[in-house]
Amino acid sequence: MGYSDTVRKIYQDQIQDIKDAGLFKQERFIHSTQAADIEVEFPAGAGVKKAINMCANNYLGLSSHPEVVAAAHAGLDHRGYGMSSVRFICGTQDIHRELEQRVTKFLGTEDTILFPSCMDANAGVFEAILTNEDVMISDRLVHASIIDGIRLCGAMHDTFKHSNMKHLEKKLELHNDKRLKVVITDGVFSMDGDTAKLDEMADLCDKYDAMLFVDDSHASGFIGKTGRGTHEKCDIMGRVDIITTTFGKALGGASGGCVSGRKEIVEMCRQKARPYLFSNTIAPVVVSGVLKVLEILSKSTERRDKLEANTEYWRKGLTEAGFVLKEGDTPIVPVMLFNAKLSQDFSNDLFDLGIYAIGFFFPVVPKGQARIRTQISAGHEIHHLDQALDAFIKVGKKYDILGKTKNEIIQMYGA
Repeated sequence: MGYSDTVRKIYQDQIQDIKDAGLFKQERFIHSTQAADIEVEFPAGAGVKKAINMCANNYLGLSSHPEVVAAAHAGLDHRGYGMSSVRFICGTQDIHRELEQRVTKFLGTEDTILFPSCMDANAGVFEAILTNEDVMISDRLVHASIIDGIRLCGAMHDTFKHSNMKHLEKKLELHNDKRLKVVITDGVFSMDGDTAKLDEMADLCDKYDAMLFVDDSHASGFIGKTGRGTHEKCDIMGRVDIITTTFGKALGGASGGCVSGRKEIVEMCRQKARPYLFSNTIAPVVVSGVLKVLEILSKSTERRDKLEANTEYWRKGLTEAGFVLKEGDTPIVPVMLFNAKLSQDFSNDLFDLGIYAIGFFFPVVPKGQARIRTQISAGHEIHHLDQALDAFIKVGKKYDILGKTKNEIIQMYGA
């Protein structure tokens, strides 16, 4: 038998090594809709308890919004459960093109193409538009899905230090002989919550005749004055050549993603991007829900504005309590703990107090950078944030980290 006891033992030992290193990840089972208040089973078989969710990507609180759910039901009734096909065969409905047009208008681009997920969009776009005559120059902290897409592409790959514009310019000078150059960045970096310097990057791209690629998954719908994304926040609408984003976070929280940008690039993806050509299209129920989300966002910035106010309140409370935070002004607020085991213990203690917030550690973040990544939502009310803050302070006192510096915490617990 191919899967012998010897083979099994190899994997069992590797799993045990992960556990021994304090890096083992355990899933928690939510028995309710995604919202600020949820019902969670953890560990498995332990029963269900109520908790406040402080780590979801549900930035605008729309994952279970009644109008979105109703629109999804209508899509299910009128367009069916699934397409059972890829787009270019018989997997395209009128609502798919409608969503592409609506996203194009929302983002201020020339055209848009839907993908099953943003991970698929990132996996397909580079290979579709670049060859071995070209170069990709990426920020060193781009999302893992971008890295996977880069690996699938035959173009040369180079990197620049995180948000370091002088280093980026050196790399653009170095590769100025290439046929095509693409500068690649996240809009908002999902682990740290900081925003890319897109205005400076756009200027450099103009100077060196390079294209600008932005994954705006943690920005679409709520970053910028009207929630268009980091290109709106940085006042460069129309200057980003390629935007990828997801519908699985602020824009409804279900699934699906897209490539939006220059019409020729979108067309190249439609002709050549493998995840587009060989994966089923987004289900009609999801498309209908996202269309309703965009309708809601076009009427008012109320949810985006509430999210901004909640973020300021939460960051201020944590700072005054004495936690070490990553700097930023987005709803991603990482509470730095630096030690993997400490992040898990801290998370478990928070859960005992009714707060759901997951510890992040290697390989999700670099070694020595373990944290609790908190994420704020427009679905949070002040009483949610106050209760969560009280729990964070209580657990912080237990581990004696309040008011401590990074070096002091590492000295106490290791990195």
